[in-house]
Parts: sequence; structure tokens; C-alpha cells
Amino acid sequence: MELKVTMEDLAIFLSEQFPQVDGDFEFNELEAGRVVMSLSASEKHLRPGGTVSGPSMFALADVSAYFCVMSVLGPVALAVTTNCSIDFMRKPKAGKLKCEMELLKLGRSLAVTRGLLYNDGEKSKPVAQASLTYSIPPEK
Repeated sequence: MELKVTMEDLAIFLSEQFPQVDGDFEFNELEAGRVVMSLSASEKHLRPGGTVSGPSMFALADVSAYFCVMSVLGPVALAVTTNCSIDFMRKPKAGKLKCEMELLKLGRSLAVTRGLLYNDGEKSKPVAQASLTYSIPPEK
């Protein structure tokens, strides 16, 4: 697999195509078929008790899978999630939450990814694992 975009390309794409979440996510690492992204979990991302909410963790996993797929396809605005499964394993703390996502399979119409979510600096203690499948629009 060949890397088709840079982190700067993806950051610009995220900002332009998804302005509603602009500033929520940060690109940390990028390789062909692998991305590490982070979410700085602030008050708006927390549940009572100070733990990061499930929807916030889903958003981090989903955006990480999306850009993992784009790392090898290039920008494809109409790729969409067709399946997601998340296992929540530990309470994530407020602060920086990271997701390391890898591409398991890239076909003509589907891409399958898998990732781990963890608090920054605590990779050996994942808070969740996620598997996501993306539908890739047909080429015209």
C-alpha cells in the first residue's frame, strides 16, 4: 500500500468537509493503512463522574477509521461507515484520548479497520477497542 495523502492534506479536508468537528481531533501519526489521532476530551465530552462519553469515543474511532482508509485511497468524501463494534474496557480519563487505527482489508467496495483507544501515555491500558467497516463509493 502507498500513502496517498499527508497529515496536512487530511487536516485541511477535515476542516473543510466536517466543520462541525473542526478543532476536536488532531492527527498524530500517519502511514499507509495506519493513523493515530487524538481527541482532547474537554467538559463537552464527559459524562457525569468525569469519564469520556461513549459517543465521544465512537467519534474518535470513526474519524480515525475514515482517515485510515483515506491514507491509501486519498480523499473520498462519500465513504461511509457501514458497521461499527466497540468494546469499552476501562473508564477513560478526561484529557487527551488517542486512537491507533489500522487497515485490515481494502476491497473494491469495503474497507475493514481495527483500532485501540487509550489515554495518552497509557497505551498498555486500552480503554476501548473498535472495529469499523467503511463503504467505498464506486469510481465513476
